[in-house]
Amino acid sequence: MDKRGFILAGVAGFALSAVALMASANAADEAAVSGTYQVDPGHRYITFSYLHVGYSRPALRWRDWEATLAWDADNPSASSLSVVIDATSIDSGVDEFDGHLNGDRFFDTAKHPEITFVSTKLTKTGDTTGVMTGDLTIKGITKPIDLDVTLNRTAKDDFFKVYKIGFSAVGTVKRSDFEMNYAIPVVGDEVEINIQAEFNKSLD
Repeated sequence: MDKRGFILAGVAGFALSAVALMASANAADEAAVSGTYQVDPGHRYITFSYLHVGYSRPALRWRDWEATLAWDADNPSASSLSVVIDATSIDSGVDEFDGHLNGDRFFDTAKHPEITFVSTKLTKTGDTTGVMTGDLTIKGITKPIDLDVTLNRTAKDDFFKVYKIGFSAVGTVKRSDFEMNYAIPVVGDEVEINIQAEFNKSLD
């Protein structure tokens, strides 16, 4: 085996060892306890997309938001979530478009600087899945929405000295429900939401 072969074999061996260690760590996880968790600002993402004139699905996000999770480890369906988004932190990757999105045709952030979500029900659909129903408020208009939620992992993280919970969630809303009718139907009405979030609670 030449030098390159040894290097590739070493890399492959390291990767396999890392996977094995992660699997072992996950199997030995000490589940996160009940309590109040705050979203980790370094590991939280809300993105959304829509059909643009049939050509593409732009991916946008909000850069700044906070969330509080009241976690019931014994009965996850009794858990609840509240989210506050800084609507002015919209980020399309295009400065000019960000200006339009902040304007009155869209989020009208001068009058409505925050977007909120408050859960009202969590229905378990599997060992690690569920449907979270809640009230979404945009531009002062509140509508119920459903989010398909996956619980990725709960653990005691001794390195960061926190209990940690990780979720993924997806859902769909219509922007027309929140009086953002501009360019419909040329630009799609349905908006797909994708949420990835890690929540922390300090070890007591």
